[in-house]
Amino acid sequence: MIGVYFNPESLTASLYDEIVARLAAAGLGAPKGRLYHSCFGTPDHLMVFDVFASQEDFDAFGAQLIPLANEVGFDPGTPDIMPIHNVIIGK
Repeated sequence: MIGVYFNPESLTASLYDEIVARLAAAGLGAPKGRLYHSCFGTPDHLMVFDVFASQEDFDAFGAQLIPLANEVGFDPGTPDIMPIHNVIIGK
């Protein structure tokens, strides 16, 4: 498993919502291998943290995400990608 952290300078709530809607419309709302997704921060500066089963699953999703994000004028930048050591899920 890998953790994928995006901290772009220009991700607003409205832009995030637009990208999520476009991903859903394209059938990409639940990409293969994504185990967890979170978006957090203030409405004018959001960050994203995902957990993917493998680097290959993330790469396949990224190949579809980047062109879609660029269509709305958004550059997500290069994420920090780290191996997951442990996951604890609350009740």
